Amino acid sequence: MLILILIVAGMFVGWIAQLLLGADSRSVDWGMALIAGLVGSFVGGLLFSLLAGDGLDIRPSGFIGSLVGALVVTAGWQYARRRSAS
Repeated sequence: MLILILIVAGMFVGWIAQLLLGADSRSVDWGMALIAGLVGSFVGGLLFSLLAGDGLDIRPSGFIGSLVGALVVTAGWQYARRRSAS
């Protein structure tokens, strides 16, 4: 059950990252949302939680870190996609 919650939360964070970077709701790439959300949650959420002193507990600092990590991954993915298309 925890795995399912992590996957859904990762997709949600990835979706928010795509919306913040300019995607409209019809053009959301759910594969990218899943990967960016999970990678961003793991790296960003873990780093922010540990730097804030929250440990591995679920806190707002972890969510903020997850969102920042997902934004970085999504921006990098979009940049790489644009470079390969041109």
